[in-house]
Amino acid sequence: MKQEALEVLKNRRAIRQFKKDQITKEELAAVLEAGTFAPTGAGTQGVQIVAVQTPAYLERVKALNAQILGKPGMDPYYGAPTVVLVFETEKCYTHTLDGAAVCTNMVNAAYAAGLGSCWIHRCKEMFETPEGKELLKEWGLPENLTGVSSLALGYADCPQPQAAPRREGYVLIV
Repeated sequence: MKQEALEVLKNRRAIRQFKKDQITKEELAAVLEAGTFAPTGAGTQGVQIVAVQTPAYLERVKALNAQILGKPGMDPYYGAPTVVLVFETEKCYTHTLDGAAVCTNMVNAAYAAGLGSCWIHRCKEMFETPEGKELLKEWGLPENLTGVSSLALGYADCPQPQAAPRREGYVLIV
């Protein structure tokens, strides 16, 4: 294994405090491209990725996630200037697993690009609501997309968290 790849995998951590500065178009493009190269069942590429950077849409997405969380007014994306949403499409052969692979590629690519990221849940519930369906419609996407997950993405405004020790018995070779 290439040592550089292993270092990214070992050192990437969730970031929960972001600077307000928007990431560059090149950084965003690199993260999104990594997502498109994630493995998908039967090679269907049945995942839809949406990067949200427009302030008005960011506020609506944050408010919707906070509502599902049961904490209106909270920012579940920790002040990140970019939120990336991942959806399953009708072409998705292995459903949520494909979306999870896309998210994994993107969080690792974000770290490799010098960005912070945090995997955020409740995307499925967000886009089952009338407000979520309305956002999909405004973005020109089909209403039948199923949310998988979302990512907070930006420049870290905190020290890099350290990995917890790996637990005993994590791996068994038989």
